[in-house]
Amino acid sequence: MQAEKNIPDYLTDDFSMYLENVTSLTDPENPELLSIYLTNLFEQLKATPLLFTGMVDQLAMAITTKIRIDSKNLAQIDLSSEPLWEDVKPFVGVHADARACVTQIMKEAQQDLKVAVLLIHFYNRYDATPLKAEEVDVEQIDDYNSDDYDENY
Repeated sequence: MQAEKNIPDYLTDDFSMYLENVTSLTDPENPELLSIYLTNLFEQLKATPLLFTGMVDQLAMAITTKIRIDSKNLAQIDLSSEPLWEDVKPFVGVHADARACVTQIMKEAQQDLKVAVLLIHFYNRYDATPLKAEEVDVEQIDDYNSDDYDENY
């Protein structure tokens, strides 16, 4: 399985926010922080299923532990342009305790749910390894001969 490096244009802004949120809550000194946050977020969503309408990064975080995505097969469809919900739905499984909540979101905020699922899909396949920087041939500056050097500090 090859990790995704390019996020489709229609997801870049939301993916960036989702990635930033998950990264900021991933703390090696407190490894349970993200899990606790996601649990609390889902409880809020469960009480008010349309709470995150228009905030798909938050919706994705709230459902991330409550859905299972068949990313292997979802990756086989063309996601370079935004797919329809009907194209994505067959690859999504919902945990029993989240079915009522996710069903309501699917009925009333289907576009947000689809984007949230795609954010999770791309995050799960995302390779955050930095690209190797190009080597730049830069001449060394002799600080002692520089006009900016102050000998009388």
